Amino acid sequence: MPLALPQWLLTTTSVSYRDTNLSLFSVLPTSERDGNYTTEEVDCQQVGTLNSSLRCDFIRNTPDCNGTDGYISYLYVAFCSFPPQLYPLAIFLYALWLLYLFIILAVTAEKFFCPNLSAISRTLRLSHNVAGVTFLAFGNGAPDVFSAVAAFSDSRTAGLAIGALFGAGIFVTTVVAGGIALVKPFTAASRPFLRDIVFYMSAIFLTFYVLYRGYVDLPDVLVYLLLYLAYVLVVVLSTWIYQRMRHQLLAVPSLDEPDLITDTEENPVPTPHGSEYGDEYQPLLPLQHNTWQILLEQLNPVDSRKWRQKHWPWKVLKIVKVPVEMLLLLTVPIMDPDKEDRNWQRPLNCLHLITSPLLCVFCLHSGTYGLYVIQGVLPVWAVLLLIGTPLAIIVFFTTTNDQPPRYHCLFSFMGFVVSALWISASATEVVNLLRTFGVIFRLSNTVLGLTLLAWGNSIGDFVSDLTLARQGYPRMAFSACFGGIIFNVLIGVGLGCLLQLGPSKTVLQLESQGLLVWILAGGLGISLVFSLISVPLQCFHLRRSYGFALIFIYVLFLVVALLTEFGVIKLENS
Repeated sequence: MPLALPQWLLTTTSVSYRDTNLSLFSVLPTSERDGNYTTEEVDCQQVGTLNSSLRCDFIRNTPDCNGTDGYISYLYVAFCSFPPQLYPLAIFLYALWLLYLFIILAVTAEKFFCPNLSAISRTLRLSHNVAGVTFLAFGNGAPDVFSAVAAFSDSRTAGLAIGALFGAGIFVTTVVAGGIALVKPFTAASRPFLRDIVFYMSAIFLTFYVLYRGYVDLPDVLVYLLLYLAYVLVVVLSTWIYQRMRHQLLAVPSLDEPDLITDTEENPVPTPHGSEYGDEYQPLLPLQHNTWQILLEQLNPVDSRKWRQKHWPWKVLKIVKVPVEMLLLLTVPIMDPDKEDRNWQRPLNCLHLITSPLLCVFCLHSGTYGLYVIQGVLPVWAVLLLIGTPLAIIVFFTTTNDQPPRYHCLFSFMGFVVSALWISASATEVVNLLRTFGVIFRLSNTVLGLTLLAWGNSIGDFVSDLTLARQGYPRMAFSACFGGIIFNVLIGVGLGCLLQLGPSKTVLQLESQGLLVWILAGGLGISLVFSLISVPLQCFHLRRSYGFALIFIYVLFLVVALLTEFGVIKLENS
């Protein structure tokens, strides 16, 4: 239980605290210092009960308020760098920074992480199904997975990971899936839907068991990872059986029945001819650029022709994203197998050999590894600079601008690693910032996970899936609702816990968040059971009534969760 500070400490006394040069806990009564209370037992959220003049010292001397892995100590900045009268300004700036962090996550995943994953799957010649449930699922779920890994790195924020994964799950399976049914009623694919929802329910009930015990050990982690491996094998095997049966049917044509057609024949995807701006922008002769022109052109994230075609909201958002896009272009290589030159940009790719390793080392442990001095002589970043610069010069003088080298595919692997570290660093900042909001507003990590973190990580799914539904692909969008989040839960929890276990730490304790976690888990379980029962009863033809029912379930769940968080709903013995 957190320590309730005595009332005499919260009032003004004749002794000036700042003049004593004593820690906050040295003024506690001797019975409390030498009894059952230690500084480690003090909850950081108690800072809200203190006088504004004591909050900075409380933040400095309370272990629960320190020890984060981020680049910024948000609690220290809020309570020590800003005067008390500007405290609302700090909260407002933190809210803007949180929004920008979500933009960084979205831009990195969409424009850098996913393209490199697609290039890797093409290089390794993986089938569409294997790539879809492995690499591409990793690309779509990267913000959720890295947020979970960052949250599991500290037992104080493990509830944030559970809340985010479950919160995103119930948001996607109710609001997004219901929105698809509202936008365009359709008939769902029966076997993929049943397969995905059964595996997802297995993952949820496994998490029920882990939460009930209150800890995670190595066998639990292995079950999570093996369950996802079983899901991948079932997807591959079922696809192989389906294609084999289909080829057998096509080999014996019938006079009474028409030939089977594929989904792509039913809903052909239009393929644009020429560039995305139309044939009128295609040059008659290829333009020849020198090295500096290629470098400046590739570092410019704004396309002038697209800029003239877009409306002002797109332009405002683009201006906001330009700084992070320029940093990403400068540090993350992108390989595109669909282009003739596979997006080979000789001067920029050579520069990546210098900037990418530097960014990697400064993304690890908040940059402390990059500043580490080897035997008191050279810092790590200088060693990487001495290695990367000659390598970049060699590549530059042994290649040409118009012909990619044979080892160009290695740049996709390098881009995958660098973009993953970008996402990991941004996710760590998101987790630390959300924990700061929890301390400021005295909210639990679970409710922050199921609201802000879940909404931020799921907004991309919401927009992309509804866009697919409007364009005439509701089955694809609906399948993504249940198939993609299986990866997030199994790999997010499994990998997040695995990275924290080791020879000296074989068990990861999960701090109980009380009734709220069970409401969260129960809400997700109810939504899945409702879909498992109602969709087959509708003969897999999803109507708007199904969409309204799913959204009603989410609203009801959110109201109950918030009432529980603020103490309106509570257990009798609590």
